[in-house]
Amino acid sequence: MVRRDRGRRLVVALVIAFSMTVIDQGSKALALAQLSENERIPLVGDLLGLQLAFNPGTVMSLGSGSTWVFTVIGTAATIALLYAAWRSKSIAWAIAIGFVWGGAVGNLIDRLLAPPAFGVGHVTDFLAYGNLFIGNIADISIGIGVGLGLIQIILNPRPELPRGQSAAA
Repeated sequence: MVRRDRGRRLVVALVIAFSMTVIDQGSKALALAQLSENERIPLVGDLLGLQLAFNPGTVMSLGSGSTWVFTVIGTAATIALLYAAWRSKSIAWAIAIGFVWGGAVGNLIDRLLAPPAFGVGHVTDFLAYGNLFIGNIADISIGIGVGLGLIQIILNPRPELPRGQSAAA
């Protein structure tokens, strides 16, 4: 029973991660085809718009001179999230992990395959949040997953202990 439940949770995480990766990569392809780096299309006044950007770093282009480091971190995170999905304790955790995993893979694909070169590609961004930063669907997916994980921690601050083990042990 435990193995079947573990398999079910892994499949849930995989389906969400795959779906978010496809949505992210599809939206980036659409942005590359339709948007410009020089023009912002307002969606909600100055608060939210569409504008193409290529980010060699992380949020707000931090660490832009170390793109390869983010490729290594993204690869390690992708592997760690596979393990976390396999070990998830509930469907709710599998969902949260799936969102983070999908976002991580979406941005890792850019780092591996986008210009300027393999492993140092710039992430395609297109969602302009005022004058703060420009992001993408992968970023939103990671944010959703982290938010769902925090909700799990708040709702269940003391995860179940194995039978026969006390909290003091």
